[in-house]
Amino acid sequence: MAGRRHVLIVLASGLVLVLAGCSSSETTATPDAVVDLLEQDWQTPGVTVDGDGLQVVATAPVIVEQDGEGGQPNPPVNLAGTHLEATGAFVLSATFTDVTADVSWGVYDSPPVIADEFRIEPSGLRLTLRGDDLEVAVFDGSPQQEVTAPRPAHDEHVTVPDPAAELSVHRSGNTLEIVSGGDTVSSVPLGGVFESGQLWLGLSSTGGSFRVGSLTAAAPTGSSVTTAGPAVAQAEPSEDGLQALAARTRPDFTIGAAVALGPLASDPEYARELVGNFGALTPENAMKPQFLSPQQAVYTFEEADAMLAIAESKGMAVHGHTIAFTEAMPRWMRELPTGSELERRASAETLLDYVTTVVTHFKGRLDSLDVVNEPFDVDQGTSFQQNIWYRVFGPSYPAVISSVVHEADPEVKQFINENGADVPGHRQDALLKLALDTNALGGHIDGVGLQAHVYDLETDAISADDLGATLARFDDAGLRVRISENDVTDDRGPSAQAEQYATVLSTCLRSPACISYTTWGVDNRYNWWLDDDGSLRQGHDFVFDDGQPTPAYDALRRALG
Repeated sequence: MAGRRHVLIVLASGLVLVLAGCSSSETTATPDAVVDLLEQDWQTPGVTVDGDGLQVVATAPVIVEQDGEGGQPNPPVNLAGTHLEATGAFVLSATFTDVTADVSWGVYDSPPVIADEFRIEPSGLRLTLRGDDLEVAVFDGSPQQEVTAPRPAHDEHVTVPDPAAELSVHRSGNTLEIVSGGDTVSSVPLGGVFESGQLWLGLSSTGGSFRVGSLTAAAPTGSSVTTAGPAVAQAEPSEDGLQALAARTRPDFTIGAAVALGPLASDPEYARELVGNFGALTPENAMKPQFLSPQQAVYTFEEADAMLAIAESKGMAVHGHTIAFTEAMPRWMRELPTGSELERRASAETLLDYVTTVVTHFKGRLDSLDVVNEPFDVDQGTSFQQNIWYRVFGPSYPAVISSVVHEADPEVKQFINENGADVPGHRQDALLKLALDTNALGGHIDGVGLQAHVYDLETDAISADDLGATLARFDDAGLRVRISENDVTDDRGPSAQAEQYATVLSTCLRSPACISYTTWGVDNRYNWWLDDDGSLRQGHDFVFDDGQPTPAYDALRRALG
């Protein structure tokens, strides 16, 4: 995706932790029940079951900015596994052993929202243990001045006498206490950060490994803590949803949406909107290189696998996004050496091993795949972006990748995905030529993805005539088309937005070349972006808004008959 950068935001207040030398008080009351979290479902990158405990190894995931710079830490959360539902007070306790570097234990009020180039820090608590130093960071959900460097409302380092002693988080009313070996080492009046009734857990290390020997949750009398699974488990396809309507006139046509695992796991309305209406999903970020392989030869498939499992359970197709992409590239990949022929050969072997590993892992579970995403320059020109794929393989790199993808999974349909090629022009000419040239060089490209982002109805509007001519042109060339990332601004009001949505879908439906239609998001509740000056904006580009259908949704229904 190009253009806007989606984000949500949080900011710190000036509260200060209060150290105390007393023992924990009312939250140590005898619990009615204790939940052994080691016996629950863990689907977290870097976390594996190890006998009667958990083994945690560093994967060091970061989220780079659009230009490849930066690197905001993105510690994993157990999204697809078990989370907790808590009413009132609770106690979480854990023991950590065999620590080689550091322990990071996160407890969040909701999952972090992952934007294209940002992690959106939720309210919650993060404990980091290095030797006998314990950092306690509390985030209260207030707006952040710098999204990529979120500052906690409260940040303190305390010394724990015995790092191997049981470490506990006690919440009672508005008070949070951190207890080590039975003694309270920190107390802060920020218990209100856990007000959603949900607790989401994360375990990670920035540079080593450790073992979790025990991990429990409990609640004193009058409160409760229970386990829960992802919200999407309860969502079902609707007989009157968008996909069902499309199937009545074009049974082979799919209506899809770009989705994220966090809201699928935590937001029942989002889950119902997706599963009830859409017959296909595109992982918005989970299959991009920086999320699949944060370090060279280290693969973190857990979140993508969870999304594919959800799709399979709901009878949905999956479009994979993406293999080669200038953005969303981990540093190790972006910085592969290319100065000499010998270096290029070694880097080529590394890149193709990545392609083979990823495609083989997902073999048989993807209907289609973007083998190349946004190959042309970001200024709507027709020259290649000078990314690592281009520097290693030259301008024929799409054919190299396509051949390796086909060898690993001959059945997956391959696409080149690009923005700004929705209407006739030089950009479209270049995309058509690239697809045909790639196949002439031995590639296996089935078609193209036309992103159809409409950020400005004055400059980006897509007419039925232009799109119809575009689809006919690709059809004549023997290529299929996906409308792959459609979203439409509401700057000129909901009626104009609805009309543009309907124009794109209805034109696509009339063309045998157009095989699917995907919106680049589901609900505006998760539609946030940063303007060029860094200021926060909420978008209203999607067909649901805070759990309710918009006029654009109604227009899509009318377009489907």
